[in-house]
Amino acid sequence: MTTQAKLYTADELWQLSSTAAEHRYELINGELIIVSPTGDIHTILASFFIYYLMAFVLPRDLGDVTGEIGGYQLSDDTVLAPDVGFIAKGRLTQLSGKYIPFAPDLAIEIRSLGDTAIEIYDKVVLYFAHGTRLVWGVYPKSRTVHVYTSATQVAILTIDDVLNGGDVLPGFNLPVRDVFQRLG
Repeated sequence: MTTQAKLYTADELWQLSSTAAEHRYELINGELIIVSPTGDIHTILASFFIYYLMAFVLPRDLGDVTGEIGGYQLSDDTVLAPDVGFIAKGRLTQLSGKYIPFAPDLAIEIRSLGDTAIEIYDKVVLYFAHGTRLVWGVYPKSRTVHVYTSATQVAILTIDDVLNGGDVLPGFNLPVRDVFQRLG
């Protein structure tokens, strides 16, 4: 006889997160996924992206940029927290104090030591299934950025390439070399 683990809803995750939960979680198809604290490389890269996106987005009044603990409720049983997210102006019309009730326009996922490439790709698929228009998968070890314009269309950028915002953030350009410069 097999027993099935309890499946959670986004509302139950919110209640769990609002109490003295000992872990941070994401929720994928009802399953709680523990999100561990990240290391120095990961958090420095996330901060770098936030800085450059904010410097581009705010003066142009393009929308909002979120950090690595902000939750996006993709469905009743799926809540993801991309390392960095962007929401185009006009989509987030009212703040609720809870999860953002839809997928980001741009999601940035930075591979940590504990992540597998398939886990990141599974998130890419979820993001696009729920309306995300662009995903950047950042791989510090290989110093590459995987630019997804759909779940099946990816371009792999190296340090000699320039990352751009496509139709999500037209005019945003960032040399990949600059992304990884702090890593030595």
